[in-house]
Amino acid sequence: MHILISNDDGYRAPGIKALAEAMKRFGRVTIVAPEHNHSGASNSLSLNRPLTVEHIPGDNLYVVSGTPSDCVHVALTGLLDERPDLVVSGINCGANMGDDTMYSGTVAAAIEGYLFGVPSIAFSQIDKGWAELESAAKVASTVVERFLSADREAGPVLLNVNIPNMPFDRLQGIRATRLGRRSCADDVICEMSPRGFPIYWLGAAGKPADAAEDTDFWATQHGFVSVSPLQTDLTNHRQVAMAHDWVGGHL
Repeated sequence: MHILISNDDGYRAPGIKALAEAMKRFGRVTIVAPEHNHSGASNSLSLNRPLTVEHIPGDNLYVVSGTPSDCVHVALTGLLDERPDLVVSGINCGANMGDDTMYSGTVAAAIEGYLFGVPSIAFSQIDKGWAELESAAKVASTVVERFLSADREAGPVLLNVNIPNMPFDRLQGIRATRLGRRSCADDVICEMSPRGFPIYWLGAAGKPADAAEDTDFWATQHGFVSVSPLQTDLTNHRQVAMAHDWVGGHL
């Protein structure tokens, strides 16, 4: 196999190094990762400036001066000589559950692969700090192994995997989940800059508002690895007919 790896923490992050090492058992690994941290970049593409790519041959590593989506997009549209069989992203330093997936650069890298028809999986640790990273890498290897052995006739999949920071033998198992929901984020924090004008820090993410037993929040809180299948269709199909009623057919 040929596996493409990216992330949003940057190419120096311990998580991507651990993930790359874990993926080598499945075949050839190519890393195309951002030069700097792009947490919260979501699916943004750099359309107003050119990108630079530095190739580091010994590690089969390409360092891109752009976002996680840029990395996978460039890789799949000309940088690589052949299309990879799988795209994996992470291992992220911190959770990407519920509403987080809308903002996550880690998930965005996987989405970009999925949009190009390549099966893609995003991996994140629940807590920041890289504790139990070896365990998380072993989980990533297990998830990929089971995915590759499964019946995949339905076409490419997009999976969001969140891993508790626990020793491997203390994890309760792996559960397929839906995304939960968070409460609204905390208020912005206003400070004065050294030059005397106000600056604003975004507030912390909201606490889980929907953490029912079938959600990613519940699973990880109870020691399970959460695997959430995602899709990119944002259409609210139930409201299309309703919108037709008030939109009307003529200007």
